[in-house]
Amino acid sequence: MIAILKKELWSYFGNWSAWIIIAAFSLIATLFLFFFDNDSNIFEIGQASLQSYFVLVPWLLMFIIPALSMKTFAEEQQTGTLNWLFSQPLKVSELVTGKFLSVWIVGILCLIPSLIYLYTIYVLGVPEGNIDLGMTFGSYIGLVILIAAFSGVGILASSLSQNQIMAYLLGVFMCFIMYFGIEQLASYKLLGGADFILQNIGFYQHFLGFTRGLIDLKDVAYFILVIGASLVLSNHFINKKK
Repeated sequence: MIAILKKELWSYFGNWSAWIIIAAFSLIATLFLFFFDNDSNIFEIGQASLQSYFVLVPWLLMFIIPALSMKTFAEEQQTGTLNWLFSQPLKVSELVTGKFLSVWIVGILCLIPSLIYLYTIYVLGVPEGNIDLGMTFGSYIGLVILIAAFSGVGILASSLSQNQIMAYLLGVFMCFIMYFGIEQLASYKLLGGADFILQNIGFYQHFLGFTRGLIDLKDVAYFILVIGASLVLSNHFINKKK
């Protein structure tokens, strides 16, 4: 698993793809938070808070994480190297876990430049330091867990696909449905009491607690369950390709 993790990280950083993705992610976030005229602009909000960043980032991650995960298995199958991996002395579960961890790590690295935003808001606050650090750090923990969930879904999409384009589109679709689609379906209140159950199947409600600074073990357990289910299903579909 460690060998697969190193190989995947090298493939991301060795050909500049990870650097480009991190730079693009940071540039888009900066434009929305400080330059574009929109509801996420921190200067227009007039509050010493990163809440608009934590609202914006999941939408960016829906497109960024599938871009990272699409190559994990779809490219291996497309180029024929998946059969070579099967011939190596490693378990499919180790292969899946190694690739998952590589996507998760690169996804987390996308958040590192945002520490500049945190410092900027901390300094610009009146008085200086007038920012809810508990809520901010809780939101960061939520983002790290959400990235893991998106990574698991992206790996699953790649294991189901024959090529990278299909893997990317399927990954974006699945992430969108899990984060926003289910939440919107529940908001129509078409199922009566079952709407509450439907609402809690999606990512949004469980991530919302973190953005308020609340780290609930139920939310953590939910994401662990989703990640575990995604990896188990990925393992199953990759085994079927042997």
